[in-house]
Amino acid sequence: MSLIPSFFSGPRSNVFDPFSMDVWDPFKDFRFPAPVSAENSAFVNTRVDWKETPEAHVFKVDIPGLKKEEVKVHIEDDRVLQISGERNVEKEDKEDTWHRVERSSGKFMRKFRLPENAKVNQVKASMENGVLTVTIPKQEVKKLHVKAIEISD
Repeated sequence: MSLIPSFFSGPRSNVFDPFSMDVWDPFKDFRFPAPVSAENSAFVNTRVDWKETPEAHVFKVDIPGLKKEEVKVHIEDDRVLQISGERNVEKEDKEDTWHRVERSSGKFMRKFRLPENAKVNQVKASMENGVLTVTIPKQEVKKLHVKAIEISD
């Protein structure tokens, strides 16, 4: 086992992946006071799955408890998908006694650089059971027709 930490491990599967905009955080595992409280961290660090099918790029975002009006999906600079939203803290009533507060609140924003084959003018989004699904169709890649040419003497 090496005593030198790998700078290439972390949230990115490939450091040279041009589509990933996640940034490696060298202080991720250290216990520092953070500007985001532990109660909010689960919502702020919203998890996203991105899969590519032969027909489309499909993003699935876990955002339980949010209404579709509280979530925004944008395409920036013709190639960057931005998904953002906010869950507000529940209003406190002075007569209520809180025993535990575990549900997260706060803002989130995730950005993804889309590949050239994404049809950014045909993006579709839907929400069901706390999961946002964003589907971006792919342009067809033209198949090259290869014809063998005989070499004469």
